Amino acid sequence: MGVISKLKGELVDIIEWFDDTRTTLAWRFPRYNNEIKNGAQLIVREGQKAVFVYRGRLADTFGPGNYELTTENLPILSTIQGWKHGFKSPFRSEVYFINTRPVTELRWGTPNPITIRDPDFKMVQVRANGMCVVRVADPAIFLREVIGTDSNVNVDEISELLRRIIAQAFSDMILQTGVGVIDLQGKVGELSQKLKAFVQERVDDEYGLGIEDILLNVSLPDEITAAMTRGVARGVEEQGFLNQVDDMQRYQQGKLGEAMVAGANNPGGSSVGDFLGAGMGMALGQQMGGAVAGPRQAGPAPAAAPPPLPTATQYHVEQNGQAGGPYTAAQLQQYIAGGAVTRQTLVWAANMAGWTAAGQVPELATLFPAVPPPLPPRMPPA
Repeated sequence: MGVISKLKGELVDIIEWFDDTRTTLAWRFPRYNNEIKNGAQLIVREGQKAVFVYRGRLADTFGPGNYELTTENLPILSTIQGWKHGFKSPFRSEVYFINTRPVTELRWGTPNPITIRDPDFKMVQVRANGMCVVRVADPAIFLREVIGTDSNVNVDEISELLRRIIAQAFSDMILQTGVGVIDLQGKVGELSQKLKAFVQERVDDEYGLGIEDILLNVSLPDEITAAMTRGVARGVEEQGFLNQVDDMQRYQQGKLGEAMVAGANNPGGSSVGDFLGAGMGMALGQQMGGAVAGPRQAGPAPAAAPPPLPTATQYHVEQNGQAGGPYTAAQLQQYIAGGAVTRQTLVWAANMAGWTAAGQVPELATLFPAVPPPLPPRMPPA
């Protein structure tokens, strides 16, 4: 091999980096003892940045593109090496390629349970885990604080550091926001954004990293989850009873309206009288009576107005610690038949001094089925 061929073999004329791992954050171009010649080609692909380092000092930085290395596009390096009139001979410099694409394969989790104060459950220990999307935001800081003299930096080398930072940030965020246990799982999206801000504040200027997104999942103790489930089931049962009461009222109102229409079409019939005689919808019948009587006032006025119908006593009923109603005795008869109201159910009306068991109210006691007396004792055989 001639001298010219040997000299050409020691010169670097193309500088580029191929990365298929998507987990490598930084890679140093293997120059070894070779020198970079004047006019060498620098190829920086999308999602990369190239940083020149000369004797431990950061020099020029290049984004995606194809460059011919000359004095014009190496101003900082030219100043450091003293190229007043441009360089004509090869030079030595380390070139680092930085991966600026987001890395999405970082999982995190709290190593130990975090104790939070809750107004309902007092002191509760919770765990959290999820995914973190991170990228190199400032190559200069990342090169000084993380890379150092390493020739290859993988995401695994910073994953443990980020896990500790995220776990501590989650603990600080929970203490600062003061959110309760019940609201933790209902505000996961909002808490994820707050946790992202907490972590970003601790890694940007310190390590040159940027947090693109953080996925958060909170795990509650089994006994807390069971207690919350029982509370939801109890609320569903109470709502179901109230819905049953509302449906029965709407059914009675519809029946009363149908009976009144039938009575208007058949003046000689007794549909309305029979329906009211059954004791259902007395209060509603009085309210709708005024609406029906309105159009009939256009005819000749009657000689004498009939006396008002006697009003039925309306009772309030205790329903899971709350007062429901008011209901007439006829309406309560439907609930008694369905088992929603028993003899021990507390009721109250305007003419009563206080809440009393339904079985002790004379008007309501007759609505309950008769209870047979106890059987007489059997006589022993002679």
